Amino acid sequence: MMIRSGTELINPFKVLERVGIRERMRIADLGCGSLGHFVFPAAQLAGPKGKIYAVDILREVLEIIEHRAKDDQFYNIETIWSDIDVYRATRIPEGGLDICLLVNNLFLSQNKPNLAKEMARLIKKGGLALVIDWKPSQTPIGPPADQRVSPEEAQAIFDIPEFSLTDTFEPGRFHYGLLFKRTDAQHVPPGGKKPHRRH
Repeated sequence: MMIRSGTELINPFKVLERVGIRERMRIADLGCGSLGHFVFPAAQLAGPKGKIYAVDILREVLEIIEHRAKDDQFYNIETIWSDIDVYRATRIPEGGLDICLLVNNLFLSQNKPNLAKEMARLIKKGGLALVIDWKPSQTPIGPPADQRVSPEEAQAIFDIPEFSLTDTFEPGRFHYGLLFKRTDAQHVPPGGKKPHRRH
């Protein structure tokens, strides 16, 4: 992630390589933003046979991503309009993701338990959920300190049977990173009721 001053906040290539991105992987960036800081590096690293889902609630953001993907000839990027706080709203095949990214969006979420469950629904067993957000102390840039989610609070949000914390790291001066692995636990929707199986 770059800001206008040229100061590097987060190097997406280093982060993606740390989590083990490989060619042919299927990856989603939830709340991708108009610059696609992680979308385009992921598209490059996953290669033409990979698949990158750029997900956002703002249609104008997705239009910008689409235009850039076309201009830069990234044919492995697909834009998805979704409210990531709404369970089952994201039109990506269930259990189809190798990696799901949530970068600088946890603090914005109005329904964090739903968001965690939606990520669990989308990630295949053995896949990864990467959460990056602002450190809780006030920094020269970023949201007000009272709006931020601490690493401990973030871990509690993702403390569900479907996820197991595997790594904590510092992706940049002002951010923390948490990496969760999708367990073999059966996915249970918000509310605790197991999905009905059709016979």
